[in-house]
Amino acid sequence: MSAIDDLAAELARLPGIGRKTATRLTFHLLKQSPDQSRRLAAALEGLVTRVRRCSVCGNLTEEDPCVFCRDPRRDRSLLCVVEEASDIGAVERAGEFHGLYHVLGGRLSPLDGVGPDDLAIEPLVERVAAGGVREVILATNPSLEGEATALYVQRQLAGQGPRVTRIARGLPVGGDLEYADGVTIAQAISARREM
Repeated sequence: MSAIDDLAAELARLPGIGRKTATRLTFHLLKQSPDQSRRLAAALEGLVTRVRRCSVCGNLTEEDPCVFCRDPRRDRSLLCVVEEASDIGAVERAGEFHGLYHVLGGRLSPLDGVGPDDLAIEPLVERVAAGGVREVILATNPSLEGEATALYVQRQLAGQGPRVTRIARGLPVGGDLEYADGVTIAQAISARREM
């Protein structure tokens, strides 16, 4: 296998990148200066050597504990549980949550061989059992696997003391009812609130 094929094969392993796109990216990189390719290689090497999981919440970080766990201004009594570290960015962009996070590292998916022992559920139970948490917000994705994960986590936390809530689901701002699917409309109706 040639160096071109090797790189295209590795790029094709990335989510959302098919073989054609991987090949196109490989040839794009070959058109760039060698310095630019070396910077990309150095950035990838830095990613592998410097980034690790936060020992408290599981977020991806260069410093342990992560920036959220270190911040004394965050509300330590609120804990938002997300599937992946990348989900933290989405919650932070909303600007409404000022508590701490817990990253599960995925979602339950028996068909893919992902069970409870493959996720950071036990460390979550231990964090809650240590005390100080008054509410756990389950912010898993609204997929079948995400719902199953939220339900499983809720059952594991039952009787621990803190309130366990689930993020609301429904219609996005600017969305049209006529284009929404029935499940989304049903969830929006069931999660309605007073005006």
